[in-house]
Amino acid sequence: MIGQRETAARLQIALEAAQKRGEPLGHILFDGPPGLGKTTFARCLPNEMGVNLQLAVGAGLKAPKDLVPYLTNLSENSVLFIDEIHRVPRSVEEYLYTSMEDFRIDIVLGEGVNARTLNMPLKKFTLIGATTRAGMLSSPLRDRFQIREHLTFYAERELYDIVIRNAKKLAVPIDEEAAREVAHRSRGTPRIANNMLRWIRDYAESRADGRITPQVALAALEMIEVDHLGLGNQERRYLQTLIRVFGGGPAGIEAIAHTMNVAVDTLSDDVEPFLLRSELVIRSPRGRMATAKAYSHLNMLPPAEQTAERSGQDPQQELFD
Repeated sequence: MIGQRETAARLQIALEAAQKRGEPLGHILFDGPPGLGKTTFARCLPNEMGVNLQLAVGAGLKAPKDLVPYLTNLSENSVLFIDEIHRVPRSVEEYLYTSMEDFRIDIVLGEGVNARTLNMPLKKFTLIGATTRAGMLSSPLRDRFQIREHLTFYAERELYDIVIRNAKKLAVPIDEEAAREVAHRSRGTPRIANNMLRWIRDYAESRADGRITPQVALAALEMIEVDHLGLGNQERRYLQTLIRVFGGGPAGIEAIAHTMNVAVDTLSDDVEPFLLRSELVIRSPRGRMATAKAYSHLNMLPPAEQTAERSGQDPQQELFD
């Protein structure tokens, strides 16, 4: 694993202690934005432990009968990974409670007065859950994870190492400066860095000699409209609409979405998170507002400076007046 060193160190301690005791690793919950390595961690841990791994998706576990085959097929000390675990229905969660704590499941046979409960023991296992919305998990389920790790965004140096490593896997030569440029525009997210690298590889093979130079990387990123901060065309449209139409704000998200002819969910879930993290936009009780950094990035003047420029007066002097 590259990056997330503090998380990796804590997991290494828990893993070594569990192996010394001959017990399964405690249940683990990974949460954080998409593309930061939750699934990668879930795949690395069974390799370190030398045990089997079963993969499931929360949305696919619609009823208890969908979960039972996964639990009954687990081998001793193996790992069950459930991605997007916050999408597991409450009825399935109840089966997880007893399986996580007591390593058993209760199966009801028959109906009415003839119904009886069959207690089926399970082999000891480790449940690893991954979620992008930890707040949507119920408290009883969340509290049953002994280890909870929140994954954070990566530093540019870590992303650079990831780009260099994956370029070798893709068998594409890349210059160090080009790798740094990709890392710089990747928003601190390895998945975005890998997607950019694949696109630049295609561009280099199609429009160049197959080698990723700084010039080739910049040309490829310019074609998909990713600027030096990592903003795409949609993010820049958002900022331009907020500044040009609403004077920099405050403006409501629905008003911005209708002006851009974009769904509100698209803006709130896909566009705004990086703008907020980059301090280009702030949320206030009255709505969204563009920051001075946003004006600077778009090479636009704030309203006060625009007025002062038109009147030929110093903006600081206008404030005093």
